[in-house]
Amino acid sequence: MRVPPTAQPSWDRLFETAAAQQGLFTTKQAAEAGYSPQLLIHHLHAGKVLRVQRGIYRLVHFPPGEHEDLVAAWLWSDGEGVISHQTALALHGLSDALPARLHLTLPMSWRKRRLRVPEGVVLHHADVARPDRGWFGAVPITVARRTLRDCAEEGLSPDLLRQATKQALRRGLASRDELTVPAARGPSGGCGRAVTWCRGRTVRSRRRRVL
Repeated sequence: MRVPPTAQPSWDRLFETAAAQQGLFTTKQAAEAGYSPQLLIHHLHAGKVLRVQRGIYRLVHFPPGEHEDLVAAWLWSDGEGVISHQTALALHGLSDALPARLHLTLPMSWRKRRLRVPEGVVLHHADVARPDRGWFGAVPITVARRTLRDCAEEGLSPDLLRQATKQALRRGLASRDELTVPAARGPSGGCGRAVTWCRGRTVRSRRRRVL
């Protein structure tokens, strides 16, 4: 729940908000702390804040973090997005996937919105249930089982998918009983066969073996 905006600028409140987000904050959050756009520009020129991207700033007290791009993308989505797909796979340390772009899943209700998507961000649309969410620092991320399913549906390399699935099972990030992973899309773009497990055995009935 958002805190009601304050009448007078409160640096302590802005600092508290930014500190939980690797030093980043949005213009909306600044307004809630009493900072008008004009006052924010004043602090920008004074060197107290830095502009990271349109509508997102960082306090100079915080050096750029290793995962600043994740927080910036999440803030851009007004806190509604979830880090997902190959980005989540890499953050979970599953497979050798090294995505060049950041994957972010937005609610289905955002599907028809006309958005100015930040450079380097790939959008997906789905309603991610609470059990399918975890946290990576300050940002929400899809849990391993959901990540594997999303990557398979988007056509991740079968070799990377197989590697990631084995690692997830070995590390206890997912169980055989809960994994039902559709195979990668075929050349035509249609969904491939699925992979599922039943009582510890890989079942293959119009299904592709992963393990």
